[in-house]
Amino acid sequence: MDLRQMEVVVSVADTGGFTAAARRLHVVQSAVSSTVRALERELGTPLFDRTTHRVSLTPAGEAFVPAARATLRAAELAREAVDAVRGQLRGRVTVGTMQGVWAGLHHALAALRAEHPGVVVQLRQAAVADIRQALREGTVDLAVVALDRQQQRGLTTRLLAHEDMVLLAAPRRVLAGATPNGEVRLPDIAQLPLVDFTPGWAIRYAVDRAFRAAGVDRSTTFEVNDIGAAAELVRNDLGVCIMPKSIADRFPDLPQYRFDRHAPSWKIMVVRPAGEAPPAVAALLRHIT
Repeated sequence: MDLRQMEVVVSVADTGGFTAAARRLHVVQSAVSSTVRALERELGTPLFDRTTHRVSLTPAGEAFVPAARATLRAAELAREAVDAVRGQLRGRVTVGTMQGVWAGLHHALAALRAEHPGVVVQLRQAAVADIRQALREGTVDLAVVALDRQQQRGLTTRLLAHEDMVLLAAPRRVLAGATPNGEVRLPDIAQLPLVDFTPGWAIRYAVDRAFRAAGVDRSTTFEVNDIGAAAELVRNDLGVCIMPKSIADRFPDLPQYRFDRHAPSWKIMVVRPAGEAPPAVAALLRHIT
């Protein structure tokens, strides 16, 4: 068994097929198929179930792929360590992020590129639950996300910002119960059509937690997975939406209202697996503030 065989199997698992894996690896499909068959013979068990319509992992494949990823990453880290000793920092850093927290990250990426042009950064945008799982699996090296206390377990974290959320409404909507200084109450908001983000989003976690703390039940009218779509629904007065103020500020035409109590909030932090950071990851961390 060698690293190339592992790389091929992981590519088939990631892309869901032999043809797609061949395109990713820049080889012919027959080379991918023969490599997988040779490894399956060596292991004495199939790694994939093959049908005319799809390719899926067998139980053996489900066990093999995470171990293969870890091995490939360890080999990559070994190369990076040697490059660092030679003063030529190279390697790859996979960064997880979620919609709404991009604003400060691009400065860090630009600084890293200027300092270490040999380091390649891959961005992976996903829901916070998926990013946390990717950190545990080792497919993401670090992430800039919002996690609650329970989600932080087993991870190394550093706080970047703590931010309250606000309510966005259409300019023509009159909010019952709003105070002259622009404050609203969660019980009043619960009576309005609400634009919510999908479960798994950090914003949704925070909003759900705030309504529970206030002892208020609510129902969702619209459920979206895109910040721009949420703002457009609000702009057309189809509902109101709760989101962090830094995100709400991107839509200056939409009025903002603060909450008098139990304001939803989130903490943005840089997160990575526990242990010493690899050289390329450590270089990026120095620029994330």
